[in-house]
Amino acid sequence: MSITKKLGLASMAAVLIPATAFASEGVASGDSSRGFVALGAGIAVGLGALGGTTGQGKAAAAALEGISRNPGAADKIQTPMILGLALIESLVLLSFVVAFQLVAKV
Repeated sequence: MSITKKLGLASMAAVLIPATAFASEGVASGDSSRGFVALGAGIAVGLGALGGTTGQGKAAAAALEGISRNPGAADKIQTPMILGLALIESLVLLSFVVAFQLVAKV
């Protein structure tokens, strides 16, 4: 097993083991769904941020590659890139809002 796989498994264990401990507190008080909702909200925010950063990185890389190939088109490339980055970031913030609404409902 490679070192990256071991680090990945260790980081997943470090995230999931405490989450199950916090989820068990909800069982003791009689409300078992609150811990799972909080866990789902955390995963939603994490996946939203992961997808957003991946998309922003690819968009910026493509724009910079286009500018480096044709420096004269920098103005025509930069404006749509910034608009796209803002829209990607709005989706990340939307996942954050949805996660907070999920936690507030339970």
